[in-house]
Amino acid sequence: MSEHWNEDMLVEQRMIEHLQSLGYSYIHGQELQSERTSQSEVMLMDRLRDAIIRLNPWLDDNNLNKVIRRITHLEATSLMEANQSFHDILINKMSIMQDLGGGRKNYTVQVIDFDNLDNNEFIVTNQMSYTHANITNRPDLIIYINGLPLVIIECKSPRLPPDEQIGQGVTQLLRYQKENEPLFYYNQFLVSTSNDRAKVGTIGARVQHYSTWKEPYPLTVDAVGENASAQDILSVGILEKSRLFDIILNFIVYEPEDGRVIKKMARYQQYRAVNKAVERILVGEHPQARGGIVWATQGSGKSLAMVFLSMKLRRVSALKNPVIVVVTDRQDLDRQITATFQRCGFPNPAQAETVEELKTLLKQGPGSTVMTLVQKFQTQDGVEYPLLSEDENIIVLVDESHRSQYSSLAMNMRIGLSNATYIGFTGTPIDKEDKSTVRTFGTYIDKYPIEQAVLDEATVPIYYEARLVDLHVQGETIDTLFDRHFREYSDEDKERIKQKYVTEEAITASRKRIKTVVLDIIEHYERHIFPNGFKAQIVTVSREAAAIYKEFLDELSDYESKVIISSGHNDPEFLHRYTLSKSEEKEAINRFKQPMEENSLSFLIVCDKLLTGFDAPIEQVMYLDKPLKEHNLLQAIARTNRKYNKKTHGLIVDYYGISRFLEEALGIFHESDIKGAMHHVDEEIPRLQSRHRRAMQFFDHIPKDNLEANLKVLEPLDVRHSFDTAFKKFSESMDMVMPSPKVKKYVDDLKWLGKIRQLSQSRYYIDDGTMDISDCGGKVRELIEEYLYATTPQILFEPINILNPQFEDKLDELKEPEAKAAEMEHAIKHEIRIKMDENPIMYTSIKERLEELIELRKERQLTIEELLDEYYKMREDLMNMENESDNVGLKEARHLPFYQLIDAFTPESMEQEGIKDLTELITEIIETEAVVDWVDKEDIKREIRKKIKRQLRASAVPSKDIENVTRQIIELGEIHYR
Repeated sequence: MSEHWNEDMLVEQRMIEHLQSLGYSYIHGQELQSERTSQSEVMLMDRLRDAIIRLNPWLDDNNLNKVIRRITHLEATSLMEANQSFHDILINKMSIMQDLGGGRKNYTVQVIDFDNLDNNEFIVTNQMSYTHANITNRPDLIIYINGLPLVIIECKSPRLPPDEQIGQGVTQLLRYQKENEPLFYYNQFLVSTSNDRAKVGTIGARVQHYSTWKEPYPLTVDAVGENASAQDILSVGILEKSRLFDIILNFIVYEPEDGRVIKKMARYQQYRAVNKAVERILVGEHPQARGGIVWATQGSGKSLAMVFLSMKLRRVSALKNPVIVVVTDRQDLDRQITATFQRCGFPNPAQAETVEELKTLLKQGPGSTVMTLVQKFQTQDGVEYPLLSEDENIIVLVDESHRSQYSSLAMNMRIGLSNATYIGFTGTPIDKEDKSTVRTFGTYIDKYPIEQAVLDEATVPIYYEARLVDLHVQGETIDTLFDRHFREYSDEDKERIKQKYVTEEAITASRKRIKTVVLDIIEHYERHIFPNGFKAQIVTVSREAAAIYKEFLDELSDYESKVIISSGHNDPEFLHRYTLSKSEEKEAINRFKQPMEENSLSFLIVCDKLLTGFDAPIEQVMYLDKPLKEHNLLQAIARTNRKYNKKTHGLIVDYYGISRFLEEALGIFHESDIKGAMHHVDEEIPRLQSRHRRAMQFFDHIPKDNLEANLKVLEPLDVRHSFDTAFKKFSESMDMVMPSPKVKKYVDDLKWLGKIRQLSQSRYYIDDGTMDISDCGGKVRELIEEYLYATTPQILFEPINILNPQFEDKLDELKEPEAKAAEMEHAIKHEIRIKMDENPIMYTSIKERLEELIELRKERQLTIEELLDEYYKMREDLMNMENESDNVGLKEARHLPFYQLIDAFTPESMEQEGIKDLTELITEIIETEAVVDWVDKEDIKREIRKKIKRQLRASAVPSKDIENVTRQIIELGEIHYR
């Protein structure tokens, strides 16, 4: 059977069969090959021609040839330009001039009928070869619609290391794009799959930009099937005909970015949120019922979701070409979202510059798109805001407008657009007595909180590190003393007194304190951020403090920085020196976003600007020296959560003490929004311990200084792959936690593992002997390189069996409960691994219990102390297992696995005595027949099998299980009676 467990059977054929069940026709590539004039032809020309005639029967032959030529000869200078040009033809159609009896007029030509699925031809094929410039490529699967190659799928074997399966597929797809551009002119998206893993991306995308389609909305995962794989879910989610057309029509944009165009396709949560919003707008009986909230964490593509929703709303005929109004409450957000709409090619978004211009734009009627600040809904005192429109097909999309959406401005907006539908997009919904996002906009349409975005790898996790300096701690003491001395005053009076006499800002902005902080920032950045090629943002308490930070940063380091603050007419010279003009500010922001090797601008120093609506994926760390609260806090820290090449996490280094405000925020925000927002660096320690154990366990029981024996372990290719994965994970955790002193005990092991990895690659890969550590963080890389000239360290003690009485003594040597738990976990896993074959029933049960405990700990449902208690109980169970055969009353201890196997397949009503008797009968058969080397003699095994089956048929074991139970009994016999 194993010869069928290959890429073709497990992945490719499964995908073909699934697509057939979705209504696709399967035609083998060799059969389709006969339809092509040559292997360089990427389209199925006859099928394309037939489709165009079927969809546009009025076309004469001359115009038919013109249409086909326009499709086959796209005017473009690059692959992306050609792809965008074809996508425009597909979506917006093309027009052709012809005389149909009333003179020559322009008529629209369809290439695909998006309104009638059955009016199109859907084909999936494999084994098709394409030759371009003497290079031949053979993608695994191609989906042709009306003869056009719209989707290309690369299948990889699930037997590859898990972390390489998708990457290898994407690498191959990128190679195809380089070697045969015309094949990808018509491509809508690409899929890399191994069945267990499946991701979708667009042309030009690297592996980090491919995404998993986790939910096949509007279906659930359960509806796909009980054993649905990631590939099955993706197939239903994006390749089911109606959803495929929906994505092509409404969920693909081309966005200029850093001087080049990037093709972007919706992620599953954007697709789900947009379609839920459209559904609610269509079924709601009145404007309030049609509105609601889309909760999408910052960095997960909220602005793009608004673009996708606007695109789809334009195409919903029932809405009669609606007016779309996009509202924010800050100029930077207004500029950002307007730019997003414009970059994505959204037709004619008009940005309201004045209060009066907004009123004019909102009266234009159907088809207009208006971008505005909520502040432009203002009126003079005592003047009522006018009714601008009573139309119901006005959709107002409100982006992150927390404070303003509970004000008179928001009220004016609702007066002016009395029957509009309001949809709020937010990453930080508010639920307070006086302010509630739900009360203002309606119930949730869709939720995509921070923790889910991190799980989906749409964003990176954010870690938090407090580095409070002494002066600031003294400031905290002042607050404490103040509250004690003025405890009898009302909160309002205390706040007035505090503002007048206790100026924490003065302490925070003192030159002496800032110099201390800057020195610490320079050291931290130099050691832990700069080696990885990332950049930093410093957030200060005031504009004056920002200037002081800049002054000291210039004086004490060589790192280039820019101050991004607002300017005032009466600013002193000191501030003018560092304030930038609008054009200089724009240039600085663009430079900051560029890779370090292209632009050395490393720091942006801000006060209020760039805390929201600022997207710079290269930023890994925010040095925070300002009190931020509520939604402002979560929005600010989210600046570090964008994905970037080799960026594993964002980091907030707190010099002010904002963690206390996070506590306060728990009472304001939904708890699940805060959950997962920030992790203390220490939270990575248990995972670091676990990953350290996984990397080191390859060399258990081998002295570290026995180089040859350790290298011998890595000789098999599969072991080398597994070790490589474990090493990368370990080094990633080290990179996250350093410079915490808690990683000190792992440093030597990291260096030693790095040496073993390098030498094994040199020996078994037979390359130039240099170690490829490009996948490690910069500071980890430095450690490893440093160690290549150092000596081998000694380990504290050899690994010891979990059942050994000395195990607990060794465990006590570990001080921290996290370390004890990691050691216990490793020891239990080791026991399961070596004993699994001897008693699969019992050890599978223990393995499942262990995995459940690990998962509960991951989800924070168990404290580390509770986890340790459970591990001790498991160890006790393992030790007591030796006595279990006596409890049952078996003749020998080695009969126990047979007993437990039979017990698992007999009805609960069967008494223990009956199971014991059956066990003794079966083991007696094996003992009687098991001559020397019987496991290699098929005739003897056949006889044993026959006798065992006879006994099982006469027992209570169900007939459907007899074959399976017999096989497992023989396998146990081969181990215990060898």
